[in-house]
Amino acid sequence: MSKGKIDKKIFADRQRTNILSNLEQRFITFLLPKIPNWLSSDGLTAVGFLGSVMILVSFLLGEYVDRNLLLLAVIGFFVQWFGDSLDGRIAFYRNKSRKWYGFALDIVMDWVSTVLIGLGYVFYASDDFKYSGFVLVALYGWAMIISQLRYKITDKYTIDAGLFGPTEIRVVISLVIILETIIAGSINYSVMAICAILFIINLVDTKKVLDLGDERDKADKLAKESKNDII
Repeated sequence: MSKGKIDKKIFADRQRTNILSNLEQRFITFLLPKIPNWLSSDGLTAVGFLGSVMILVSFLLGEYVDRNLLLLAVIGFFVQWFGDSLDGRIAFYRNKSRKWYGFALDIVMDWVSTVLIGLGYVFYASDDFKYSGFVLVALYGWAMIISQLRYKITDKYTIDAGLFGPTEIRVVISLVIILETIIAGSINYSVMAICAILFIINLVDTKKVLDLGDERDKADKLAKESKNDII
């Protein structure tokens, strides 16, 4: 593997459409040979979970100790990205992939991490802004359901909503947190804006999934009719 070249085989199990996909895959390809043998795929999943806990703790520290300690969340998002992005890829790299085990574990840990982050914001937010944390978690759960439905209907797995994927979301939220340390209270309005955008994206993606389901139904019906004609 030449320097800076993407190993396409490692990413062949899922389609990526996000803005940072090329840069992200190059970085992952660079990191994989450097992961020590003692660190397993499950170990990297644990690292990602640790990142989510760091984000939760950063909100608690920001609320009860010092607002600037929110910056710990930025490190937490990188740790979370590192574990979440490399756990499945290291399994492919080492020819130890477990497709359905990895898929199930990934979905469960994504949901647990989302709940932890939302809970952290609920602790930090003031007054009625706390409800935005609940809305954000619910909307992200909706997005996760859409991705599973799309996978079921098309047999093609993608975790991105157009140009935005988990990596872009981490970057955006990190910037929101940095802004909060500069302008107190700005995070509340940023989260509301993110919720509004995610709601629109989910509506559009839901319509697309329903259209895909309709096309699949028509194709299945046509195939069944053709089979009956042959019989």
